Amino acid sequence: MSNYRFAVDVGGTFTDVFVFDEAEKKISVTKVSSTPKSPEIGIVEGVKQTGLSGKDIIQFSHGTTVGTNALIERKLPKTALVTSKGFRDVIEIRDGTRLDLWDAYNDVAPPYIKRRDRFEVSERTDYAGNILEYIDEDEVRQLGKKLKKRGVESVAICFINAYVNGENETKVKEILRDELGKDVYICNSNDILPEIFETDRMSTTIVNAVLGPTVSNYIHRLEDEMKKLEYEGDILVLHSGGGVMTSETVPRYAARLASSGIAAGAIASKYIANLCGYKNAIGFDMGGTSTDISLMYEGELRITKDWYIEYGYPIGFPSIEILTIGAGGGSISWTDEGGSLRNGPQSAGAEPGPASYGRGGTKPTNTDANVVLGRLGMNLLDGKMSLDKKAAEKVIRDSIAKTFDLGIAEAADSILKVANANMCDALRLISVRRGYDPRDFALVAFGGAGGMHGAYLAKEMDIPMLIIPPYAGVAAAMGCLMVDVQHDITKTFMANAKKITVDELDNEFASMETDAFALLKEEGIAEEDMNFIRYVDMRYAGQWRSLSITVSKLTSMEEVLEQFHREHEREFAFFNPSQEVEVYGLRVAAIGIVEKPELPKVLVEGTLEDAFVEERPVYFEESNGFVNTPVFYRDKLPTDIQIQGPAIINQLDSTILIPPTFIAKVDEYRNILVQY
Repeated sequence: MSNYRFAVDVGGTFTDVFVFDEAEKKISVTKVSSTPKSPEIGIVEGVKQTGLSGKDIIQFSHGTTVGTNALIERKLPKTALVTSKGFRDVIEIRDGTRLDLWDAYNDVAPPYIKRRDRFEVSERTDYAGNILEYIDEDEVRQLGKKLKKRGVESVAICFINAYVNGENETKVKEILRDELGKDVYICNSNDILPEIFETDRMSTTIVNAVLGPTVSNYIHRLEDEMKKLEYEGDILVLHSGGGVMTSETVPRYAARLASSGIAAGAIASKYIANLCGYKNAIGFDMGGTSTDISLMYEGELRITKDWYIEYGYPIGFPSIEILTIGAGGGSISWTDEGGSLRNGPQSAGAEPGPASYGRGGTKPTNTDANVVLGRLGMNLLDGKMSLDKKAAEKVIRDSIAKTFDLGIAEAADSILKVANANMCDALRLISVRRGYDPRDFALVAFGGAGGMHGAYLAKEMDIPMLIIPPYAGVAAAMGCLMVDVQHDITKTFMANAKKITVDELDNEFASMETDAFALLKEEGIAEEDMNFIRYVDMRYAGQWRSLSITVSKLTSMEEVLEQFHREHEREFAFFNPSQEVEVYGLRVAAIGIVEKPELPKVLVEGTLEDAFVEERPVYFEESNGFVNTPVFYRDKLPTDIQIQGPAIINQLDSTILIPPTFIAKVDEYRNILVQY
């Protein structure tokens, strides 16, 4: 009988597996090496290592970096753009901004589609949706023949003002489908993102087109491999908005997978925080190369439509807002031209890795610093991996210690202080800069390195509670099991907020919900498991940035306006009730409820001595040097036990640091709660 819920998070180095036994309420985890050229092979190997067959699995959900890596590495299929005459350079002109405004030599990456592959056709639709010039079928058929001769594998169609009337786009898609055949991927902007602003709409459509064939091929290969293992259920894939799609709809909205793997960690942090009774939480996912930070307020993760994989090419689908910085266990410390100590974003990566890995690394990293300070032991992964302390000492002595005339321990401590300062800056960006007070939040730290740095970050940010979940190193995989099927239907709708009625908005939302219902039905969701949440995008007249306001129960526009003013004050520290407000767009989040596992409460009896492993010297500046520090094994820690720092807690996939003056407690779900 099928009892197992199976989740996989495919990373660049490791593929993390999280398995929940529905019958026994037990959890098991494993890690296998990722296979970037064929990610499905790593997934299948993960299934095999658990000893399960496809018949044992009742739910299979996963997050993947296939889309992200394809965009970063530019390993993309030959793609063409078809647009209105005179507009093929919109994607190259963009919005004219730079990531670094003052660096004239820091060029924005080139478009995903070269100019020679961007084609124009005669057509025109006005701002109101009236077609002024219809498609010339012969012209489009000639273009189709040219595209076929060039061996195009994918086509993006984006016409000016198609967001109000996509008739011309639809006609071109039909003609090109007839000319190019069913094997060529074709998408048009009116289906993908029917919203104003041609740059964002064109960019999103292009990203969808360049990822379409890659994602489709990957999903089909994964389906074939899982069928060989006798799994016959749906393959659920996590998307950027924090929901999942089935393999049926993934190819249609391929751009939503551009941040699939990153979103999983944010969902896991939300689940863990709610489990511990916190509605406000900051997720802190620190791995080997980077750190991903998310924020949950009043039980909801922050959502943004202003995101990208490469600057200049926005993706307009709603996405969990995640701030990623180059800070991880492998981040390299270096000295800049002004003689200041820096940390990251350069990383030693998996190969050669930190010097302490013994694989030829020659530059000091955060991992090396933790080894020198005694915070990491000489064996990781339950003894499967050994570390070289002498190699770590050498690279820190030869670089940082000599440069700044410091002892090795002081140099290592300085490396970690700079790294922590960088991460605190990122925490402030997603909290203080957004109008949130960190003192009202809990910090959920996970990933392979999250537990090593979380305590000091919480103290620096005045965050009163640090939560380190069980299986911290594979928490993102767990997040894949904690989500529902979700689609976001958007529409541009511009009007003065005081001149529209609730009935008008109700009618618009009803039409959008009809489309949303069809999508969920296609996913196999029963009607009683469907839920629709309405949002209105609003802004002060004359402004560019808008706020998304939840309006699930529309009673009056006055209430909606009051909510907008409150949110505007929190977000931007001001509001003006006398200023005109305009509605900018509408969105419906269509949610299909998927059954989720409930993590069991676990009672571990015994004493703290039962979990004791060893005692070793660990460096703490606040203790004026090295202090003999007990090391405990996490799985043997008794429930409700309190641990007074300093202490080290080891587990298979992570190490947790409890500094002096901090107190840790193990709760009934095996979370470690740390306070200072």
